[in-house]
Amino acid sequence: MRIKRDFYFKTEDKPRMLHIWLPDDYEENNECYPVMYFFDGHNLFYNEDATYGKSWGMKEFLEQWAKKMIIVGIECGHGPDERLSEYMPYPSVGRFSHIEPTGDATMQWIIEDLKPIIDKDYRTVPFRECTAIGGSSMGGLMAVYAAVHYNQWFSKAACVSSSIGFCMEPLMKDMKVQEMSADTRLYLSWGTREAHNIKDKGKMDTNSDTYHWNKQVAEQAESCGATVLMDCQVGGGHCEADWEKLVPTFMNFLWME
Repeated sequence: MRIKRDFYFKTEDKPRMLHIWLPDDYEENNECYPVMYFFDGHNLFYNEDATYGKSWGMKEFLEQWAKKMIIVGIECGHGPDERLSEYMPYPSVGRFSHIEPTGDATMQWIIEDLKPIIDKDYRTVPFRECTAIGGSSMGGLMAVYAAVHYNQWFSKAACVSSSIGFCMEPLMKDMKVQEMSADTRLYLSWGTREAHNIKDKGKMDTNSDTYHWNKQVAEQAESCGATVLMDCQVGGGHCEADWEKLVPTFMNFLWME
């Protein structure tokens, strides 16, 4: 079942809607469950809530999936540039150089304010081994950032179509100095229709800029002992309809293997 509730987002001094999924039999037992946090939480469960009218189909997936867990979808701000600011942990250049990067403040809010309340109000398993984070596009970048900078809280990250190209230099610099536990699992995906600097978008990509950006992240994480799955979606684009197809792959990789 899905619950909606507002939660105070101190960075912007306004509420943010949470989309929380609880197992259907949550009220019938006393079990505690692992938790996965998602950016753009309004896009997870229902088409009518999704920005572009298409969700990730997470409800249908969870209803038939063997593992029971709690999902916390965090809705972004919908004002001009709010989402970009909230999900930007590094400064940008060019067209987005005017946007203040408050991504780290967003992560601190998740760790210091949101997670303690989720662990208090719901029956969670609060330890890092049972806590994951995920997102797409700028949310995917935030998931990478969380796995790097907040690894003591998140052992798993689904980084879907991550917008990492503009910040590879500071990201790789951070990855070389931040500690990442060897039990970390990292899912990195991109679609050929969204890959930067690729000619044939109908074939497996092992040569685009997007491939090489994800490869650098994967290799640095693996150097720390982390387990990484790079997943090129042939024909995949930058949209919820294609990300929905990846849900079984990344959920099983992060939680079932």
